[in-house]
Amino acid sequence: MDKKLISYAELIIKQGVNLQRGEPVAISAPILAADLVREVVDQAYRAGAPKVTVFWHDAEINRLNYDYQTEETLTNIPQWVIDSRNSIVDTKAVYINIISEDPDLLRNIPPQKIAASIKASNKAMERFRESTGCNQTRWVIVAYPNENWAKKMFPELGEKAALEKMWKYLHKTMRLDKADPLGAWQKHAAKLAKRSRFLNRAKIVSFHYKNSLGTDFTVGMPKGYIFTGAVEKGGGGVDFTANMPTEEVFSSPDRLTANGTLVASKPLVRSGGIIENFSLTFKDGRVVDYKAEKGYETLKGIIETDEGSHYLGEIALVGYNSPIQNLNTLFYNTLFDENASCHFAVGRAFPSCIKGGDKMSKEKQLAAGLNDSIEHVDFMVGTPDLSIVATTEKGEEIVIFKDGNWVI
Repeated sequence: MDKKLISYAELIIKQGVNLQRGEPVAISAPILAADLVREVVDQAYRAGAPKVTVFWHDAEINRLNYDYQTEETLTNIPQWVIDSRNSIVDTKAVYINIISEDPDLLRNIPPQKIAASIKASNKAMERFRESTGCNQTRWVIVAYPNENWAKKMFPELGEKAALEKMWKYLHKTMRLDKADPLGAWQKHAAKLAKRSRFLNRAKIVSFHYKNSLGTDFTVGMPKGYIFTGAVEKGGGGVDFTANMPTEEVFSSPDRLTANGTLVASKPLVRSGGIIENFSLTFKDGRVVDYKAEKGYETLKGIIETDEGSHYLGEIALVGYNSPIQNLNTLFYNTLFDENASCHFAVGRAFPSCIKGGDKMSKEKQLAAGLNDSIEHVDFMVGTPDLSIVATTEKGEEIVIFKDGNWVI
């Protein structure tokens, strides 16, 4: 475990944020991940970081805050908290977010209370979120297993066995089971880059999604769109990998062109609330109807956050025959589950996914077709029978996905 923990920390520093000598590092992490954090800090200093700052938090305390605080106090974000995140931008630090979820932690907390707290936090952190959203601040999000999370994934196992199995699965998804994990990531990134280049050269106008689950949906792409995968360009032109693991090739669609219905193929976990068997119906880009057999209020809290959360901000392509999907396990966490399935996201678009987008004003981004919101929530739509057909500027049709997998 120790050797793999060191390899994991090395991946985070070298492949994730791709730390350059002289750059400060900021880490947000739960206290139960202290052993991984120590290794990351060590790797950061070895790579030339002059200073590493850790922002600690604890899931149980977070639960107590929801239990005892009123909605008014939960939504009052202290200035010092805002300043701490803005300092990451000001010092040109790289940002590492280590998550360790308990999918059931906030099960009995009113969804409206959670939604209000998330909305207030996202709004307060607007400057920091803007910097990471347009990749000026390089960042990475990674996971650390815990017993509660593992038991949710593997309820038939005891706590120790479940945790061991989750670590084993994490090693697979992070390619830590390979002899050369960093080399394996570089090969993987090259494969996703090749797919991105194909989509970018095709000059696609729209995509049509269809499957037997009920998805029948079209969405357009803005002029100058950019698909990317695994490796993105950060501030100063430095490559980095924001999500680890990742299997997606993604971009931002034209916000006013979505029409039809998307049916979710996997549950969506949102701060302890699980949304199951849900669908979204779009007209001229906007969500005009949404349904859920379970977690409707949680879904409502997402869609009704602001006007922008009624529109799409991301389109992502993931083959059904992917390493995470082939584990045949629901992780109950978007970081993993979105990389087992084609997905979309409602909310904020990525300015870096359109030519010159990161240099545009908000008004010009909107005019170019990019969406804006304080939300960005991914949901999965991929199935074994999903077909995706693209239409190009010349009117040609290209089959991108057949039977859930890449054709190109």
